[in-house]
Amino acid sequence: MIGPDSPAVVSSVVPGLILLGSTAVLFLLIVRWNVHAFVALVAVAVGVAVASPEVAVADSVGAVTSALGEMAGKIAVAIVAASIVGHGLMASGAADRIVRALTPRVGRRGRSLPLVAGGFVLAIPVFFDTVFFLLVPLARAMSLRDLRGRPPDGERPDGVESPRRRSHFVLNALAISAGGSATHVFVPPTPGPLVMAAELGADLGVVMLVGTCVAFPASLTGWLYALWIDRRLDLPVRDTPGVDTASETTALRPDAELPPLGLALLPIALPVLLIGGKTVADVTGAPPEATATLAVVGDPAVALLIAAAASVALLARQRRAGMAELRGGIGTAVAAGGVIVLITAAGGAFGKMLVAAGLGEALESIGDTLGLPLLALGFGLASLFKIAQGSGTVAMITVSAVCSPLLLAAAPPFHAAWLVAAIGSGTLVGTWMNDSGFWVFRTMTGFDEVETLKTKSAMMALMGFAGFVTVLAGSALVPLV
Repeated sequence: MIGPDSPAVVSSVVPGLILLGSTAVLFLLIVRWNVHAFVALVAVAVGVAVASPEVAVADSVGAVTSALGEMAGKIAVAIVAASIVGHGLMASGAADRIVRALTPRVGRRGRSLPLVAGGFVLAIPVFFDTVFFLLVPLARAMSLRDLRGRPPDGERPDGVESPRRRSHFVLNALAISAGGSATHVFVPPTPGPLVMAAELGADLGVVMLVGTCVAFPASLTGWLYALWIDRRLDLPVRDTPGVDTASETTALRPDAELPPLGLALLPIALPVLLIGGKTVADVTGAPPEATATLAVVGDPAVALLIAAAASVALLARQRRAGMAELRGGIGTAVAAGGVIVLITAAGGAFGKMLVAAGLGEALESIGDTLGLPLLALGFGLASLFKIAQGSGTVAMITVSAVCSPLLLAAAPPFHAAWLVAAIGSGTLVGTWMNDSGFWVFRTMTGFDEVETLKTKSAMMALMGFAGFVTVLAGSALVPLV
């Protein structure tokens, strides 16, 4: 039993106070005063370094910039390349083609499954906010077709009063989020899982495999909740800023304008096959020539650059344009990726400074005293960081940096990919008003804040716990070590 004089508690007081104070300041800067995340993270990281007894005050700024540069070096090429892939998928119509190919001829409720699948697949190379912007017109169109396909209330030909028409818009909107949110936190090359894999030294191919396996039940749990809440909360398809109820025509482009399915899938399939091929070659002991080749093309940065080239080539084919015409859009994608790199690297620097302040050792001591498993520690910390400051990516980066020394201190009986998935599960819990994803969902659906809490926030929490249960079961049954 831990008392106030327990060595574990005493040794963790200063790091704990630094953690609480820095998190509170970060919350105020980002949420209360609307300071840009990069500036806020760098400022707080410097403050943590100054407060740390392990870092000389004169070295505090240098320690932060060194940690920031180290993290940026690990992720910059991969994230910018992934941003270019996403731009090509959207601008070429490839994303539309993938979603239409996933649409089965099933009942009204079953028609939400393609939205789950579309979000699931597209959020692997494309940032989730972008995926939601892309797919919500399809959800609106499906809901409006449901309304138009039924007689108005009280107008049945047999004289019997008809039931009130339902749009199933809650179901359709949540379906996108159920699919996209899962792969966004579990499957590289999205920034959070990509950085966690690098930070924890986990093979990226194994992280992709484990993340996909955990994302499936998490998405299914989200979809089942969407079915349940849709029966109890019937919300209309509302006009939203920049999108009115006539905008469903954006989801009805002629198939002739879209690329073939095989070409549409190529930018997504290439990095998965190349990175996965490298992992398979390492495990199976492939011939040296093949292993050497796959070591190059299977590197995440190289694989994603190849995928980016395929995505740009597909866009050029669809638009019948040269690089001069495409340069502007590619430049926008590079700029967007650059912002993500800076914020992500700053989050990594913040996490490194917390480790330098002794937080890793403090958590290890308390975890040993409490008998708290590493997976539970990662899940719990990620949940707390997400609730406190809103960004799932920042939470993943920070917690993985904190947990990294614990992983090195005592090798657990499971692959580090399971810890990546546990931390990712934690970031699904606590989606509320300080999360940009909350406001993207609220704005694009026209729901109010309470409706968004009942729908998006509740579903994400259930998905997080479902993911964590899957991690516990998977790490015990298939530890991969």
